[in-house]
Amino acid sequence: MQSDIEIAQRATLQPITRIAERLGIPGEALEPYGHYKAKVTLDYATELWRRDSGRLILVTAMTPTPAGEGKTTTTVGLGDALNRIGRSAISCIREPSLGPVFGMKGGAAGGGYSQVVPMEDINLHFTGDFSAIGLANNLLAALIDNHIHHGNALDIDVRRIAWRRVVDMNDRALRDITVGLGGVGNGFPRQDGFDIVVASEVMAIFCLATSIDDLKQRLGNIVVAHTRDQRPVRARDLRAHGAMTVLLKDAIKPNLVQTLEGNPAFIHGGPFANIAHGCNSVIATRTALKLADYVVTEAGFGADLGAEKFVDIKCRKSGLRPDAVVLVATVRALKYHGGADLKDLDAENLDALEAGLANLERHVDNVRDHYGLPCVVSINQFARDTAAETELLKRKMRARDTPVVVARHWAEGARGAEELARAVVAMIDQGPAGFRFVYPDEAGLWEKMTMVATKIYGAREVHADARVRARIRRLEEQGYGRYPICIAKTQYSFSTDPRLRGAPSGHVIDVREVRLSAGAEFVVMVCGDVMTMPGLPKAPSAESIDLGADGRVVGLF
Repeated sequence: MQSDIEIAQRATLQPITRIAERLGIPGEALEPYGHYKAKVTLDYATELWRRDSGRLILVTAMTPTPAGEGKTTTTVGLGDALNRIGRSAISCIREPSLGPVFGMKGGAAGGGYSQVVPMEDINLHFTGDFSAIGLANNLLAALIDNHIHHGNALDIDVRRIAWRRVVDMNDRALRDITVGLGGVGNGFPRQDGFDIVVASEVMAIFCLATSIDDLKQRLGNIVVAHTRDQRPVRARDLRAHGAMTVLLKDAIKPNLVQTLEGNPAFIHGGPFANIAHGCNSVIATRTALKLADYVVTEAGFGADLGAEKFVDIKCRKSGLRPDAVVLVATVRALKYHGGADLKDLDAENLDALEAGLANLERHVDNVRDHYGLPCVVSINQFARDTAAETELLKRKMRARDTPVVVARHWAEGARGAEELARAVVAMIDQGPAGFRFVYPDEAGLWEKMTMVATKIYGAREVHADARVRARIRRLEEQGYGRYPICIAKTQYSFSTDPRLRGAPSGHVIDVREVRLSAGAEFVVMVCGDVMTMPGLPKAPSAESIDLGADGRVVGLF
């Protein structure tokens, strides 16, 4: 069996100019980065926004497991399949972070015969967007310490600096550090720390901004610290937002690539859904909707995390509205949620599958009842899935009036997802969705947190200590109460305990920290033990990634 990277390296790619021509993008609106990837100019993209929009399809998933689900693979495969059945379609996905690429996952550009290419470029430095985001973030951090070193005219309280540095790599040793050591020439010693780039507020702003002016204004609104008398200090107070915008002026242009089958795809932005808002850029999604009849996009991790933030943050801020949802599941992952051991997932186990279906059922209910969206379940088929297991899954979903399609795009490409494509088109053709948010703007921050926890996670209540509650009250007093919330928690459970599989109910969600993202215009609720700087596993993917004698990358998934 060929690996993903071997399949990608054997593909014959079309020049990116040809992909652009198919979409009607003129040569002067394209900025090639080599032969097979390019950026589309912002001027052209914003001109397109006057056109009518295509239909937006959101791909999300059940709660992720070590067994794998295949959400990005399905996003690419569905886009290919829609083109195969004669519909104009573009896939819109997130850029991979080097942290998981060299950590737990390896490549993150789809899999099998449903991939975006050039795979190695996309998974590594691509067009330099993440580097630009990290540099903009760290320029602001440097300007804060430089301002304090040169007299601190803004009276920044060094105990109340909220802005952290970032690096696009999993490095647990950088979570909590001390900076400014070594004498007076090195500034004032203080406690600091690093997050991963995808958790940076700059990344969130990047993915929500709609223009250079909007980007610059949002960057200026970032609250980086407070003074001794509790006044907020913003990036514009340090005159940082102009230079930060300069660093991002090229990165903000959406990236155009292709699938293995030569269909167009936009890959732009990449916040994680467990620690950020988990969606690709508004600019890329809007642009794609003006160029195709159907746009297939993804939201990170399960429908309780990525899809909720897609709805309550991205859609609320951008005006985008999905027409249908594809909920990805695998028989293996469902058996894992039903209590089966990871090493036994290849064996037929109807009892474990039936028990694990509670996880999928809750996600389906959330999508339909709380997001108001029609939903089709896509079973990403594995070779060891049995007919009895597939029939049980279909029977249970039929009882909930939910269509189920077995998709084979990983092994067969677009041909294997034709049935899924036809099911999605038929669902959209039935009429407009009854889209809705989980909570209203006017609800308080604590009320919003409680509504998501009880409605979406199945929790009994939300807990927080007096310090966190006081922080929430201060934010509301300062006018941030109407902001949506972005919940940072483990992706492996509806609860904050990753060991609780299935569909736990009656648990307590503990909010241990609250962070203001004033530029992105949301409030981050950090729950449980989730880290905004992940660590590497015992055997990271980096150990198997190498450069072969022929100059080709090997071991990248």
